[in-house]
Amino acid sequence: MLKVFLVEDEFVVREGIKNNIDWKSHGYEFCGEASDGELAFPMIQKLKPDIVITDIRMPFMDGLVLSKLIKKELPWIEIIILSGYSEFEYAKEGIKIGIAQYLLKPINGEDLIKEVDSLAVKIEEKHKEREIKEKYMREMKENFLKERKDLFQYLVTGSKSPAELLEISGRLDIDLSAIWYSIVLLKVQSMKHARDEYSNSIIEIEQKIEMLDSKKDLLIFDRNLEGKAFLFKADSKEDMIDFQEKYLYQIKEILDDYENIRYFGGIGEPVNRLRELPFSFESASHAFAHRYLVKDSLILNYKEIKQGIYQEEIKFDIGSMDIKQIDRSKIREFLKFGDKEETIYFVEEFFKDLGNNAMKSNMLRQYIIMDSYFCIAEFVEGLSFAKEEIDPPDSNSGFLQSEENAMDYLIRIVHKALELREKAASNRYGDVVDEVIRYIEDNYADEELSLNVLASHINFSPNHLSMVFSQQAGQTFTRYLTNYRMNKAKELLRCTSKRSSVISMEVGYKDPHYFSYLFKKTQGMTPTQYRGAKAGEGEE
Repeated sequence: MLKVFLVEDEFVVREGIKNNIDWKSHGYEFCGEASDGELAFPMIQKLKPDIVITDIRMPFMDGLVLSKLIKKELPWIEIIILSGYSEFEYAKEGIKIGIAQYLLKPINGEDLIKEVDSLAVKIEEKHKEREIKEKYMREMKENFLKERKDLFQYLVTGSKSPAELLEISGRLDIDLSAIWYSIVLLKVQSMKHARDEYSNSIIEIEQKIEMLDSKKDLLIFDRNLEGKAFLFKADSKEDMIDFQEKYLYQIKEILDDYENIRYFGGIGEPVNRLRELPFSFESASHAFAHRYLVKDSLILNYKEIKQGIYQEEIKFDIGSMDIKQIDRSKIREFLKFGDKEETIYFVEEFFKDLGNNAMKSNMLRQYIIMDSYFCIAEFVEGLSFAKEEIDPPDSNSGFLQSEENAMDYLIRIVHKALELREKAASNRYGDVVDEVIRYIEDNYADEELSLNVLASHINFSPNHLSMVFSQQAGQTFTRYLTNYRMNKAKELLRCTSKRSSVISMEVGYKDPHYFSYLFKKTQGMTPTQYRGAKAGEGEE
């Protein structure tokens, strides 16, 4: 039921409009009245009516001033102005403000309700249009999130120019403008759940963190299974670091309230150009790679790592060395959960973690490389690949010649192991995507079909399924489902005489208006235009 508010300084006229029209029987709620604009505006702000009927000439605040205030703060409210004056200037001013109707007094109740009814039809159409657009934005949220993730990749890889980055961010309504930037990487893990599952604690933590995204000096990007990335920005280095420290303190307070979770963060170096963000990301990644080397929950600053604050000073000699210091579990942890792009950071930090002198000894360096090789070969065999997929260390590999050569060799075989892990996962996830596609083919007519429904069906988290489907199918789940439904709709439009509203139901859209909106959005024409175009092609 639409709400109507009346502003009129003449008591008799106001009472007549209020009482001589049976508002309720016409489908309206008469929600309030006032004698001038000054009294009316705070009431309108609170009641939020759909239609305001106001006199133009009133003491304290006239109808035109009131209309300007309403349209500025509550632009969806439709306004009808009543005036005993026929001067053209009032009408022109009203048009500029955006009033819906300009009616001359006196006007009887029957004529006024006709005007209100006419306006109500337009309001309902606007409501419907707004609902359709909001529904479309909700359904396309997965596509938006993917575009946002892509933007982060462009930012940290330097694969786009600053002009291109600003164009993409503008399209996504993301403000990248600043003078100083810094990247922080954060990952929160449940100690009780598998990698592809979320505990209630993780969900709660993510929701609390996302609520902080509204700050103008911070952008949060989802990195799927690798956690979150925070892009801090400010007009001065000091302001940015100060805000970053306060924000990360808030994050730690949130995280420390939960048991059975482990978190780890890496703070990158500040930079003062958009094109230098890859450097901030690289330094954050070095700090972030320490999550495979320590057991505690920490947020490490790369600058402090460079200064050796977090590194134990150990002098190695073969006689006193404790072999347990070379911890295979660190390599296994990275092989299971690390990302290929992190390999170089992990290996560099792994070597640093052994101590300043560990890799200077040829004998010790040989032992570390051999032990790492056997660990990696064992992991590869566990993926059902032959250990020969990993090049064994020999005199030709050059790792005995220097620490740098040893590092290059280890980076190469770790990277190869992760490629094999991705290949094994791709084979496994291929079956998952096949199951998703079969489910879509069997259930596309169900309007309730969604990413969340399918994630529950195959026992994945929605984020994980979205990532897997996008990687395997080359498009988001939402886009695939929409395209599948649209193709079915086009087939029905070409091959049957069914009405568009019937076809809408058959392809999973109960609301034919939304179906028409989505069809035009994706196909560039309405269903009726499409049918006419195809019929015309058949006649030629």
